[in-house]
Amino acid sequence: MMRIDLNADVGESFGQFKVGEDEALFSSITSANVACGFHAGDFNVMQKTVEQAARQKVSIGAHPGYPDLQGFGRRELMMSPREIYNAVVYQIGALKQFCDIQGVTLNHVKPHGALYNTATINRTVADAIAEAVYDAVPNAYLYGLCNSELLQAGNKIGLKTAGEAFADRRYTAEGTLCSRLLPEAVLHTYEEIEKQVMDIVLNKQVQTITGEMISLQADTICFHGDGQGVASHARQIRRALASVNVRVSALGDAI
Repeated sequence: MMRIDLNADVGESFGQFKVGEDEALFSSITSANVACGFHAGDFNVMQKTVEQAARQKVSIGAHPGYPDLQGFGRRELMMSPREIYNAVVYQIGALKQFCDIQGVTLNHVKPHGALYNTATINRTVADAIAEAVYDAVPNAYLYGLCNSELLQAGNKIGLKTAGEAFADRRYTAEGTLCSRLLPEAVLHTYEEIEKQVMDIVLNKQVQTITGEMISLQADTICFHGDGQGVASHARQIRRALASVNVRVSALGDAI
């Protein structure tokens, strides 16, 4: 039986400002990437999100980003490798404490936004992140874009790694994510999203923004928690995968 993990970026509300459909998503996804307060989220949101995910038996991961609340972590910051290392360790530590209180394991780490995209192609940044994960939670998975420098850095240092693909983002011919500045960078309709997910899971390939198909071997597929209709899309995708005998489960779960 084929198998895939479905993850989503969650816990991105802040104070009185609500972002995303976290509670509805937890019934469809198998892994949750919880914002750690630097790009989104706060100490109250983190606690509540971990508690909800644990109750729903959703695997929990840290989602560290650049310290950029105003830009939602989607702007690259000029930080040294040591600054990136310290920032990632800090965020992992904060979320891990909430996991420990709930009696659940911090299963994975997935960088957010501009930090994720930079680590895809910049080995120095990728090494800093991988080192931080290895030192903070050496048994956790490191999620990174398929075929990225981040996965190579994680593999080299001895981490378990998971290649990630995206349900709702267009790809370049080089296999990276298209910039959000492009008008067609984000998929919005369920039909587009279902086709992309099925291509990735069943055919190990994805269509680029210029039309050609490229190879892609993914262990996990991401839904953006702040996307329009994301909970409905995730629910329908899980049903569609089940209909073709694809098992949806968190990484590390027994088959």
